[in-house]
Amino acid sequence: MSALSRNIISRALRQRSSICRTGRPIALRTAASTPIYTRNSVVAPFSTMSSLQSAPVPPISGKREYDPEIKDVADYVHNTPINSELAFDTARWVFVDTLGCGLKALEFEQCRNILGPVVEGTTVPNGTKVPGTSYQLDPVKGAFNIGAMIRWLDFNDCWLAAEWGHPSDNLGAILATADWITRTNKAGGNIGNGKIFKVRDLLEAMIRAHEIQGCMALENSFNKVGLDHVVLVKVASTAVVAKMMGLNELQTRDAISQAWVDGQSMRTYRHTPNTMSRKSWAAGDACERAVNLVLKVLKGEQGMPTVLSTPTWGFYDVMFGGKPFQFQRGYGSYVMENVLFKVSYPAEFHSQTAVEAAQRLNKKLKAMGKTAEDIDSVINRTHEACIRIIDKQFKPMENFADRDHCVQYMVATMFVFNRLEATDYPDDSEAATSQLVESLRQRIACVEDPQFTKDYHDPAKRTISNALTVKLKDGTVLEEEVIEAPLGHRLRREEANPEILAKYKRHLGPHFPAEHVDKLVALAQDNKTIDAMDVDEYVDLYVKN
Repeated sequence: MSALSRNIISRALRQRSSICRTGRPIALRTAASTPIYTRNSVVAPFSTMSSLQSAPVPPISGKREYDPEIKDVADYVHNTPINSELAFDTARWVFVDTLGCGLKALEFEQCRNILGPVVEGTTVPNGTKVPGTSYQLDPVKGAFNIGAMIRWLDFNDCWLAAEWGHPSDNLGAILATADWITRTNKAGGNIGNGKIFKVRDLLEAMIRAHEIQGCMALENSFNKVGLDHVVLVKVASTAVVAKMMGLNELQTRDAISQAWVDGQSMRTYRHTPNTMSRKSWAAGDACERAVNLVLKVLKGEQGMPTVLSTPTWGFYDVMFGGKPFQFQRGYGSYVMENVLFKVSYPAEFHSQTAVEAAQRLNKKLKAMGKTAEDIDSVINRTHEACIRIIDKQFKPMENFADRDHCVQYMVATMFVFNRLEATDYPDDSEAATSQLVESLRQRIACVEDPQFTKDYHDPAKRTISNALTVKLKDGTVLEEEVIEAPLGHRLRREEANPEILAKYKRHLGPHFPAEHVDKLVALAQDNKTIDAMDVDEYVDLYVKN
C-alpha cells in the first residue's frame, strides 16, 4: 500500500472514531459555499411589463449547415462500416445478457405494472412482440416496454466516463424497430426499403448505438448540469433507428436534431430527496421518444440544423452552460469492445468492486471466527464518481431505488448475508428490514483516492476501484482489500464469459421449460446460426401466449 493510501485510511479511521465518540455524523467533504435563500427571499422584481429588446441575429444566407456534432453522427451511421469481429462477438454477449435482464425484471410486480399497451387489450397486427409477455404493440410503445424491462434491475451492461450510462438500454428501441419492420415487411409492407432484419443486423445497430452514446460520454458530463444520461440513449437510438427505418443521411440529421431539442430528463429521480422508480424506466422513456421522433421525420417533419449551437436558444446555451461538446476519439467500435458487463451483482456499477471486496473479506472473517456483528467500522477508499452518485451513509433508505444506489447498503448486505441479489432491495426484504444491515450501513464511510479517480478516467485503464478496510470491535484492523477491475471488465472478460452465460440461464429459468432454456443457451453460443436468424423468428422464442 502506498504512503498516500495509508494516509487516506489513517485520516478516515480517525474521523470514523470521532463519529463514534460524538454519536454525530461528521462531513468527510467540504460543505458547499453557495448561499442559501429562503423561499420568501426577494432577489429581484419581475414584471411581465419589463422592457424587451431583440438580440441581434445575423442574416441567414444560403443553405443552413448542420452542427458538425450532428453531421458526424449521421455520417457514422450511414457511411462507416463495422469490421471488428471483437465488437460483434461482444455484442452477442450483450444481446443475450440484456434480454435476460429484462426477463428477470418481469418477476417484479412494479415493473409488470407499467408494461403493456396504452389501452388495455390492444394488439397491433405485425407489431413489436415484448419478450416474456403476450404483448404485441406498436413500435413506440414496444420500445418503452422493452427498454423499461432492460433497465429495471440495473443489471445490464455499463459505460463509465465523464458521463455514465448503460449502452444496452438502446436495445429497447433497436429490437422494437427491427421486429416491427421485419414482421410488417413479411406481411407485404415496405418499411425501411422492405428490409428483413437478421440478428447480425441488429448486432451492428447495437454496436453503433453503443459507440454514439459511449463516445459522447467520454468527455461530456450531463450529470454535472443536472441532466440524466438517458439523453444519450435517446440520441443514439434516434440515429440508428433512423437508418433502420430507411431514412437517408440528411433525414437522419433531422431526426438527431429533434432528439436534442426534445425535453431532456432531469436526474433528480436518482438523487436524494427524490429517488424513485422513474430511474428504472427512464431509459424506456428515452427509447420510446427516439422511435416516435424518427417516425415523425419519416412522415416529413424537418430538423433544426443548429439546435446545439444557436446562441441563447440552442442546447449548449440552455442546457450545457454554454460549452460545446468535447470529443476524445472518432466513432468506430471502441465502446462495444470495452463495455463493462454486470456479472456478479444487480448493483449500480460504481459499487461492484466494493461488493466483491466485501465478499472476499467475508472469507477472512469466517476464518477468524468473526461475522458482520464483529465489525466496528469500514473505510471505503474509492473514486470520485462513487462518492457523488451512491455515497448515502446517513441518508434514510426509503425505497428500492435508494437501496440499489447506496454503496453502504450494498456492502453491508454482503457483509451480513454474504450475498447481494435483486430480492434484497424491496421494502419487505430480509436485508431491508435487518437492523444489523442498517447499523453497519451507517458505519461505512467513503473517502476519495485521487489516483482511483484518475485511473477511472484513463482511457487505457478505465478501472472502477474500491478498497475496503475493516476495523473490528476488538480493535483489530484487517488488511485492506483492493479491487480495481470488476468481473466483466475488459481486463477480466475471459473470466466473465462463463458467468455471463450462467446469469443468462438463471434469468431464463423462471419463464420457460428446461428444454427451451437449454435451446436458447445453446443458440447463444452458436454465432453462425444466431447471426443468420430473422429477428422476428428469434423474438418468437421468448414470447408467451
